Amino acid sequence: MRNNSLVIMAGGASSRMKKSVEGSDLSNTIIQTAKKLHKSLIPLGKMGRPLLYYLMQNAVTAGIRKIYLITSPENEAFMDFITELGSMEKFRELEVKVAVQHIPSHREKPLGTADALQQCLRQHQNLLDENFTVCNGDNLYDTGAFSALMAGRKVTNALIGYDGKGLGHPEEKIARFALLDFNDAGFVTDILEKPTGSVLEDYRKRHGKLWVSMNIFNFHGATISPFLEDCPIHPIRKEKELPEAVRNMVKEFPQSLLCIPRSEKIPDLTSASDIATFFD
Repeated sequence: MRNNSLVIMAGGASSRMKKSVEGSDLSNTIIQTAKKLHKSLIPLGKMGRPLLYYLMQNAVTAGIRKIYLITSPENEAFMDFITELGSMEKFRELEVKVAVQHIPSHREKPLGTADALQQCLRQHQNLLDENFTVCNGDNLYDTGAFSALMAGRKVTNALIGYDGKGLGHPEEKIARFALLDFNDAGFVTDILEKPTGSVLEDYRKRHGKLWVSMNIFNFHGATISPFLEDCPIHPIRKEKELPEAVRNMVKEFPQSLLCIPRSEKIPDLTSASDIATFFD
């Protein structure tokens, strides 16, 4: 079964980033660019390449040959980026397709990551018959993570579980991530959103460390699709979130999602301070 495709979710509004650059120490050029573009397209470091460039580079090195990029309807900057990418030798064998996450008429912002992936599956229905990797567009995942998810295995669906200490983020930031609960055989049993108090303490006792989900998965399209469709709207954030769809999938189908452990730094772009790290 085909397993060399990647879906990158980059359809969000980047609201937190746009707010954080106001009054930051970044150059005015970077500030204005960050306010105008999706955060995955902000020029970074001395080379001025966006995170999306490095993310795709790692994916191609791992053997990804087709990328589905989920964007908002206002995606001219993404289309320009794709055109530029196509002129580079290292991406000559890569096919990039776009899926647009449309915003419901009664909303001002996108409906969340589960909705983004579901709209992608509707627009590219071949994915329903394939295995593919899914990841955020604002995290720089290592080539090894893509390779691990693409490797052959008996279990159809999988995700990467990251050792919290290896991520390279402050403890307070890691505490805001979702934790993975899994059994002795490595099958995910639950995704715990920002656990605190006795729940967090019990987790530490059982696992010895914090195993973090950074939203990088490998799915069979037909398996995950109904859970995306039926994903409930989060009561606070008012969005349909991919981790919730995954949680419902493992509840209905135990031992359907394998956790692949890794330990490595995952640079990400959430706020202005994250941009600055790429200029160190």
